[in-house]
Amino acid sequence: MPPRSIGCGRLLLHAQTTLDLCLPSLREAYANHAYTPSALIKALLTHLQSCEDNPIWIYRLSETALMQRTAALESLPASVRQQLPLYGIPFAIKDNIDVAGLPTTAGCPDYAYVPTQTATAVQRLLDAGAILIGKTNLDQFATGLVGTRSPYGACRNPFDGRYISGGSSSGSAVSVALGLVSFSLGTDTAGSGRVPAAFNNIVGLKPTRGLISTSGVVPACRSLDCVSIFAQTVDDAVDVLEVLDAFDPKDAWSRPVRAARMDLPQSGFRFGIPQGEQLEFFGDLQYAARFADGIGQFTACGGQCVEIDYTPFLAVQALLYQGPWVAERWAQLEAFAEAHADAMHPVVRAVIAAAKNYSATDAFRAQYQLAELRRQTEAIWSQIDVLLVPGAPTLPSIDAVNAQPIEQNSALGYYTNFVNLLDLAAITVPGGFCTRGLPFGLTLIGPADSDRSLAALAARLHYAGQTQRGMGFGPVPVPKPLRDSSAANEYRLAVVGAHLSGMALNHQLIDCGARFVRATQTAPKYRLYALETTPPKPGLVKEIGSSPSNHTASIALEIWSLTPTAFASFVAQIPAPLGVGTIELIDGQSVQGFLCESHAVVDAKEITSFGGWRAYIQSTRTTPNEMNYLTKER
Repeated sequence: MPPRSIGCGRLLLHAQTTLDLCLPSLREAYANHAYTPSALIKALLTHLQSCEDNPIWIYRLSETALMQRTAALESLPASVRQQLPLYGIPFAIKDNIDVAGLPTTAGCPDYAYVPTQTATAVQRLLDAGAILIGKTNLDQFATGLVGTRSPYGACRNPFDGRYISGGSSSGSAVSVALGLVSFSLGTDTAGSGRVPAAFNNIVGLKPTRGLISTSGVVPACRSLDCVSIFAQTVDDAVDVLEVLDAFDPKDAWSRPVRAARMDLPQSGFRFGIPQGEQLEFFGDLQYAARFADGIGQFTACGGQCVEIDYTPFLAVQALLYQGPWVAERWAQLEAFAEAHADAMHPVVRAVIAAAKNYSATDAFRAQYQLAELRRQTEAIWSQIDVLLVPGAPTLPSIDAVNAQPIEQNSALGYYTNFVNLLDLAAITVPGGFCTRGLPFGLTLIGPADSDRSLAALAARLHYAGQTQRGMGFGPVPVPKPLRDSSAANEYRLAVVGAHLSGMALNHQLIDCGARFVRATQTAPKYRLYALETTPPKPGLVKEIGSSPSNHTASIALEIWSLTPTAFASFVAQIPAPLGVGTIELIDGQSVQGFLCESHAVVDAKEITSFGGWRAYIQSTRTTPNEMNYLTKER
């Protein structure tokens, strides 16, 4: 095995005491008065000195400033300290995120400025009692997945310094892997919150767009940017997400707090993987073997593996850098790039300058193409609950990246670039090691707003792998159970037609406060018919008999959650021949949902072969006005 560039071990607090920086361990130590935040920071400062040969930091707070922060926290009444969810927890942030009074460079010294306001996300962490250690190195202007495009130096992989640490959030990931902080913030536009996690044996949580405020973050592509979270465990990352998940009126891209949270099934779930010929590892057989192991582990967690056509996802990922979205980077940096071209990293300058090749017409055409590709992926999501892909297809050396900076970077985006364009949630967890001692990561991708239940699945996958955390910080703890985000007395309702998301009557569910839970299918015991109603609706009929016939099928549906009052009010509005009865799902569970009286389908057109109402509607040759009516959100 190649020599490691940096030594690592648990943080030494006292002569005979070591400390695990994961959140439960720190909370327990503080609660038992084993030590204080001041003692922790003093030990951390010694540990930081042992890692100074790796350019992790662009700016680090002084010992005086850190001691002032810990003294302020320790002076709080005990009752107040107990209410702070991140009391005494050390963290780092990527240096494209603002802190009032500290320079922000975005990896470019000539670009540096000193903000007067702290980024909303960082302020929420400070208000929760966390301790900021410093600002970390990055690929300049958050442009890259490699971690080598920085005038401050290339962050080296802590497992073997000849290899990259991943970017653009390189320093943030390495600081967690080395146990210098408990968690860190990065950003993720094309995969910068996931690739570094895969290369450093840590967790990288990329939330749904707009879930965490980007106010005070130097934009890369404002419409796509996310603040990401690095941690040693999924539970730690989710604890941080709970602090950061809030609407921010200062952020034009922040989404108002939504009641709807998608709950992915935690058993009997279907996970998709690219078809065999679409899996790409660029000749890295060890990474291919580790991904095969990951498929087996996720299957053992209760999942069913489904091969999917990865083509539309690949088409979307190509749009990010081979399409006009690169002009969004130019929109932020045009004035600086024109005046200070020599101050920019040559590869970053070349990437962003390509924006000049695109017109406004190109941008609209790409938007149309993205919409069409998104529609294609919707059909795939009806077949699976979650997508499993490698965190990256291979881990290149620093020399290889320097020799082929564009080609190597593009390869690393094979499984990442499409996620934000399609408004998906994602999380990367460690997936074991290659024989050469380098980490491998696994990424789970789910629909928007599936963040918590997606993380719960990721925690189980991480635990199943039985890997150490970071650079040897102990085994992965048993994951916490998923907290039910719905009220205990809510009712679940299955809808198959006009009440589906985006369809003509979906507003009736939204208006009564219903929560989208998940998309799934019936057991293969049903037939579907197109009823002559206004607006058009389907009729779902269960075939009598104990076993499926050749004429029945699994029908696509959505499950929504309603309070008892809302459920009663909603059901009272259902017109004949429709009603509510028990529907069997493909995973063996049962739920209340829309069924049709059998007499109403005698002369109706059977559409069972389409597998669902949405597929049928998309296949019909309707006029533009009719299609608008069928799919209009009201």
